[in-house]
Formats: sequence, C-alpha cells, structure tokens
Amino acid sequence: MRRKQILVVEDNALNREVLSAILEESYDVLQAQNGQAALDLLRKRGEEISLILLDVMMPVMDGYSLLDIIREDPELSLIPVIVTTQSNSEEDEVAALSHGATDFVPKPYRPQVILHRAASLIKLRESAAIVNLLQYDRLTGVYTKEFFYRKLRERLDANPDKRYCIVCVNVENFKLFNDTFGAREGDRLLVTLADILREMAGEDGFCGRFDADRFLFLQEASSQWITGEGKDLEPEALNHRVVLRWGVYEITDRTVQVEQMCDRVLLAVGSIRGKYNQFLAVYDDALRAKLLREQAITDAMEPALQNEEFVVYLQPKYSLKHGCIAGAEALARWIHPKWGFMSPGEFIPLFEKNGFIPRLDQYMWEKTCQLLGQWKKDGHPMIPISVNISRADIYQQDLVKAFTGLVEKYGVDPRYLHLEITESAYVDNASRIVTTLKELRQRGFPIEMDDFGSGYSSLNMLGQLRLDILKLDMQFVCNETGKPEVQSILGDIVAMGHRLHLGIVAEGAETRGQVDRLKDAGCDYVQGYFFAKPMPLDQFEAHWKARGYACVPPEEK
Repeated sequence: MRRKQILVVEDNALNREVLSAILEESYDVLQAQNGQAALDLLRKRGEEISLILLDVMMPVMDGYSLLDIIREDPELSLIPVIVTTQSNSEEDEVAALSHGATDFVPKPYRPQVILHRAASLIKLRESAAIVNLLQYDRLTGVYTKEFFYRKLRERLDANPDKRYCIVCVNVENFKLFNDTFGAREGDRLLVTLADILREMAGEDGFCGRFDADRFLFLQEASSQWITGEGKDLEPEALNHRVVLRWGVYEITDRTVQVEQMCDRVLLAVGSIRGKYNQFLAVYDDALRAKLLREQAITDAMEPALQNEEFVVYLQPKYSLKHGCIAGAEALARWIHPKWGFMSPGEFIPLFEKNGFIPRLDQYMWEKTCQLLGQWKKDGHPMIPISVNISRADIYQQDLVKAFTGLVEKYGVDPRYLHLEITESAYVDNASRIVTTLKELRQRGFPIEMDDFGSGYSSLNMLGQLRLDILKLDMQFVCNETGKPEVQSILGDIVAMGHRLHLGIVAEGAETRGQVDRLKDAGCDYVQGYFFAKPMPLDQFEAHWKARGYACVPPEEK
C-alpha cells in the first residue's frame, strides 16, 4: 500500500528535520524551505500530497501568502493545511484560519498531537468528510453559519404553517475573557454554551455558530421568548463569568431572505450591547423604526456637513459678580432640509458611536473661529467662546496643530477660544492629555474641564493639570442645590477650585433658587435656561445687544 505524502514547509532546517522525524515512520515527507518552493512543488505534485504542515514566518513567500494562493486554487484548496507557529495566541490562530488553514498547532512540536491531527485530517479528506467540515463548526459541533442558513430555509419551506423564532446569543467581551483566562478556557466556554443552546433548541430546533462569540438557534415560537419569562438567560453551567445578551426575531414574513432574518436578530442583540441590566431584546416594529432612523441619520451626516446643515448655537455664560454675559458655549444643532430641527440628543450619541464626532467637532471649531474672526474684523465687542473636545478627538487628531492653525487662519486671539474637555477624557488617557493641554495652554488657549462631578474619578488630575475653569455638571448642580446646605458639598467643590486658582462655571441653572445657591456658594459663572437657552447667532447677538453688550473685561475672566 502506497504511503501518504505530507509536505513540510519551514524555513528553519532543524525544524524541518524535527517534523520529518515525527512523521516519516508513517508518511513520506517532502520538504520546502519557503512558500515559493512549496508552491512550485504543489503545482508539480499536488495530487500526491495528502497534507501540508506550514510555518507562517518565512522569506521569499510567507505562509499566509501561500495560504491565499492555495485557497483560490480549486484543486489545491482541497488539501488540508495545518499551520505551525511559535505563538499560541488567539489572534494568530484566527489569522491562520481566516487565510484558509484547516488547523493550527503551536510550537514546540508535540509529536503525538501532530500525528493524531495529521491522521484525522487525511482520513476526513479521503472519506469525503470535507463536506462535513462545511456543515459543522470545528470547535463546537453546531452548524456553520452557511449551513444554518440552508437548514433554516429548508425548515421554513417544509413547515409553512408553523410559527418559528430565531434566537441569537452573544458572549459580551469574549475577547477580554480569552485574554484573562486563555484561549483554551475560551474554547471550553464556547463548547459548553453550544451544548446549552442545543438543549434549549430542543429536538425540533437546531443551532449554528455565526462567528467567534455569537450563536443562533431556531425553535418554534414561544411567548416566553418575547417576554423572557421562564427562560434562563444566565445558565449556571457558565459559572456566571460572562454576560450573555439575547436577541429574538419571530418569523412572520416567509418572503424575507433567511440571511436578512438572521441580520434582524443580530440587530436586536446588538441594540442592548453594553446596557446595564438589559439582557433580552426582541426585534419588532419599534426597533426596526429606530434602526432605520439611525441608518437614515448615518446616511445623511456626510452630506449635511458638506451642505453646512450643522449650525452653531450659542448659550451665554453669565458672571454672577458682574451680572452680565461673560462668554458663551458653541453647541452643534442640525437643521435638516426635510426633517427640520434635529435634537442633539438624537444625533450626537450616534456620531460618538459611529466615529463621525471628530468630523463634526472640527467643523464646529472652524465655524466658531470664523465667527470670532468676523467679530474682530467688524469691531464687534469680544467675548470668549468655548468649544467641545471629545475623547475621540484626543486619539485621532493633533489638537495643537489644529487649534493653532485655526486661530492663525482667522486672526483670533487664542484667549477668546476656550477648550472644553469632558472630565471622562482625563481618566482615559491621562499622560497624553497632560502633555497636549500643557502645550495648548502655553499657546494661550484657556482650558476648561467639562462635566466635573459626573461620576469619573478625576480629582487627582486637578493636581497634575494646569486648568483655567472647572465646569460643574448640570446633574451635579441639580443634586447639590436640591440638598440642605449642611448636606451639600457644592461650597466645598467651589472652594477647592478657587484654591487651585480656577474659575467655576455651573451648568444647568434653571431656577432662581438654584442661582441664589450657586452665588452663595461662591460660584463665578452660570449657564442654563434660567438666563437663556442655546440660540442661533442672530438671536444671541440681539440678546447681547439688548443688554448693551455689557461683558466682563478680559483681564477679569
């Protein structure tokens, strides 16, 4: 009986010999020192080769490049490939599998493991079980995504009168779990979860693995899934070490493509990702309308920027000492030609999520500097305007270059452009923030810490940073002014800020009582609906003019 041939592709001669020694008792071993040499050999003798053992890092042609070529060749793609690499990380394994590898073994070589896996893969290929690999997930044994789609369509066609639902479960922060407990433990978790889902699906249902940490299963529709009642959403077998999010889609329209059905249940589970104490979401008309609205906003955001549909609204800041306007905050408002005035509460969170917020911030900075430059050119009285800097801006942009370029372009004195950075940003990347803000402040830009008291632990940052103004979060202001003075820490926070030579701005002042409490506590400035809401430029200028353009002298700010 002719012996099977295995091709060992490895640039290290010693490793080639080690692998050959492991395999040669049972197989004929061919050797290649790089991907190109292996490819030449495969094109000559590909039909004779039963298995490839492939290193990744090699000169001339690396393992990934060879895998990509093999995957595109109808004949060579039938040869199973085991990737061998020095690293045992999940990323390397995923990379190998995504390039078309059949299996993955780390170095140093374990002879019995290699022999057993080689024998298994060759047997699978020769018995036409390669078809099986297209149907079942290698790790968990449930259906692959593509085969789940096929079985779903077959089941619906065969049972037109039965009501079914698709359930999706997502393991939240699965990558973090892998990093913490290791890939092997992560695999065990997925296998255990797959077993649980098979049991939940029942004899008449079936389960599939959509991707690394998301599974789908089909079962007959039940009101329990719609309400979550009677369903164990935190199986004890998982030891509660992970959070599971569940999505449900009840199939009511059989004309919808099965891929689209699955997309809908994935959207349902995605809608509660990261939400505290919410573990089940049902795809319904309300969710569909919400997602369609979000998609419409996403589609419209780029044209809106180009068409200048975003408008700068200004909200005045008032000096409690002088009783007049001391500055303003620039806020983005969207006037859509079809939808009209868009609430920032609708589009700002979406822009933060989809990564568009830095583009909008840049636009707002430019428009604000343009306004300040126009005031200066017209001989208009000047007050400082603050603009917002988001966490994303800190990571994606050279802020010093951006702001110095803008004030130079429009001839603006940097002291009139205040930079507001949210309190949470100081916690995320402290060292980078300290360096950037120090340079901006040296160039004359006043720095404000926004949303102070909103729940982040940045008190220690006050000692490291040179700031100019501390802005108290509106919810903090509301809470503290609603308490008896003896129980409130408002006065202590203001006193602390003053000891650090900071001006104190209170946001969200809406009543005379709040303003009086803020004044008694020693707060310097207030901003809120009690005095004025955010307004377009013409209204702001009229509001200011009606007060005789009275403002705080710059040297007193």
